[in-house]
Amino acid sequence: MVCVEHLQVKSMSRSAAGTVERPCRNVRVKSGFNKSILDQGWAEFGSPLDDELQWSGGWLIALPPPSASRTCPGCRHVAAENRCTQAQFKWVAYGHANHADLVGLMNELARGHRLAACG
Repeated sequence: MVCVEHLQVKSMSRSAAGTVERPCRNVRVKSGFNKSILDQGWAEFGSPLDDELQWSGGWLIALPPPSASRTCPGCRHVAAENRCTQAQFKWVAYGHANHADLVGLMNELARGHRLAACG
């Protein structure tokens, strides 16, 4: 079983130009970032992976991405305050602290197991 986030590539690479009333800043930077997102081919990654997993008897579970790295893996409490910095997760009440990406992976795997168990 492989669990991946179902990334909304179209939303992630949306234009940063804004409107006439509310123009956005850093449009050139956002444009370069959008190009790098689209060059990665994240949208096409799932299909060959799914084919390979089906051939070998496994399965791919695509999960919605919200709050994966802001959720405590112990008690499942979700709060923006849990994400102290880009890299640090800290849930003071429960006493759990770890790298935010690792916490996100732990949560995605647990969500995948729950989804697989429930059908």
